Amino acid sequence: MNRNDVTEKIIATKVSKGITWASVAEQVGLSKEWVTAACLGQMTLDAAQAATIGEIFGLGADEQKWLQVVPYKGSLPTAVPTDPLIYRWYEIVNVYGTTIKELIHEEFGDGIMSAIDFKMDIVREPDPKGDRVNVVLSGKFLPYKTY
Repeated sequence: MNRNDVTEKIIATKVSKGITWASVAEQVGLSKEWVTAACLGQMTLDAAQAATIGEIFGLGADEQKWLQVVPYKGSLPTAVPTDPLIYRWYEIVNVYGTTIKELIHEEFGDGIMSAIDFKMDIVREPDPKGDRVNVVLSGKFLPYKTY
């Protein structure tokens, strides 16, 4: 058994029981975005969170321990993603990445936006022309230091 096996079991149980990520997040007490990332193997759960996830998805004690192991982050199987939705994010970065970088540097200076001190919110935005996906990414700015 490994972390990928636990992730696959979580997904299979989610599908078979019709569980939503929002309902899982509500039971854990954290955002749906973070809890989903954790269930998909990208975040580390503490013992209490792992127990809650274990109860929801029918995970045994050993499987719950895997949820508490620091994962190897980055879950895409290829350098250029092939899933159409994920590919569009890749496309957004390819088209707008230099613009995002330029505007962040102009506003904040030389540095990066943290993916560690980070939050994300994904909501459906009704629109008469077709609902929109509203994604807000918020990361702490970390300036490069001189030494």
